[in-house]
Amino acid sequence: TQATLSRDLRELGVVRASSGEGARYLLPAMVADESKPSLDNLLPQFFSRVDGVGELIVLHTLPGGAQPIAEAVDAAGWPEVIGTLGGENTILVVCRSASAREVLTKRLRELANPD
Repeated sequence: TQATLSRDLRELGVVRASSGEGARYLLPAMVADESKPSLDNLLPQFFSRVDGVGELIVLHTLPGGAQPIAEAVDAAGWPEVIGTLGGENTILVVCRSASAREVLTKRLRELANPD
């Protein structure tokens, strides 16, 4: 059934990501290679909301979206980011300062809503 398939995909950590050929399903190991989806592709698809305080950002995603987005944020090498911690649908982003958090929050919102 669809419920069983969805649960099995979630347990395997499979995520749905858009690519040039349309949507596809990826394993976490596939996201870590050179052909990984970019934040430009991932954020519009998985973004739910973002909030923060001090040097911390909490980014909420749809289920299964946190890990690939956290890896993409880490790979982006943004100077504002010290590191990320991703769960199933929530990412903690540690920034260098409160002003860096404001800059990064704005950037994430713009990437998530490109229109």
